[in-house]
Amino acid sequence: MVKNKEFDLLALGEILLRLSSPINERLTRGDVFQKQAGGAELNVVSGLSLLGLRTGIVSKVPANDIGRYIQNRVRFCGVSDDYLVYDESKDSRLGVYYYEYGAHPRKPSVIYDRKDTAFTDIMIDDFPEEMFHAARCFHTTGITLALGQKTRETAKEMIKRFKENETLISFDVNFRANLWTGKEAKECIEEILPYVDVFFCSEDTARLTFQKKGTVQEMIKSFTKDYPIRVVAATQRIVHSPKIHSFGSCIYNAMKDYFVQEPPYEKIDVVDRIGSGDAYISGALYGLLAYNMDCQKALEYGNATAAVKNTIPGDLPSSNLKEIDSIIKNHQSSGPQLEMNR
Repeated sequence: MVKNKEFDLLALGEILLRLSSPINERLTRGDVFQKQAGGAELNVVSGLSLLGLRTGIVSKVPANDIGRYIQNRVRFCGVSDDYLVYDESKDSRLGVYYYEYGAHPRKPSVIYDRKDTAFTDIMIDDFPEEMFHAARCFHTTGITLALGQKTRETAKEMIKRFKENETLISFDVNFRANLWTGKEAKECIEEILPYVDVFFCSEDTARLTFQKKGTVQEMIKSFTKDYPIRVVAATQRIVHSPKIHSFGSCIYNAMKDYFVQEPPYEKIDVVDRIGSGDAYISGALYGLLAYNMDCQKALEYGNATAAVKNTIPGDLPSSNLKEIDSIIKNHQSSGPQLEMNR
């Protein structure tokens, strides 16, 4: 992996406007929404930026005030908008999703409004050739592949071009049943797996979408038998209730044929679970990029960033390296701990 490049990571994905009802209020009766920016790939690059790496988002937004709001949020997160392009067409729009918090036994719920957005018209020609030489790592997700034929073809071509320039390719399945079927996802993703170096697939998705069987170790290792994937990570979440989760993961290093795991973070006090899987990816990629593909570091940073993100409202993370290092230290400690930072 070439190190002397402008960006540690670039990510391709749609940026959305999130409208959330107040906590414990219903979408069907509340009168107020909180406005925030979000989106899987933006969450990842934001988390990596907070940890100290140089990142940028590759996306397309409308050239209006809502697009400028998104630009401002991207910059506020310390993420480069060099490859954020603008759709000047009159009817251009940004995707929206509405979020309702859950409380046991009522589950959280999401309603999407993302048809015919600016991002669904994204093309490879929107971006300069120099972009494909600019990053150590390129990341995208199954959400981008699922949004339509144009985004699918653009993502595939970008993966190929980055790969030609010795860029590490990272891919998160991030399956969304309201965007495509498991069969469609499996067929499409298997087309790009020959190019993927770091593969993220939750334990549930491995079983349900890819029909994998056996233990989590057996399932994630099986991906590397058919494809030249170097690292596979599977998250493991136990939902005790909407507000109490446990979170851990398992990582397989195919380069050296070994697994890494640690005790999960138990009984997390969940404020907002949205974006916690993306936070895991930002932490895991930080471990790999900052520590020369060290899967133990990837595991530690991935689990910690995901656990902490569950405690923070909104899609985007807000934890810097100092805080995450402290969380890891506390998680690994068996002795008494202070109940407050002061």
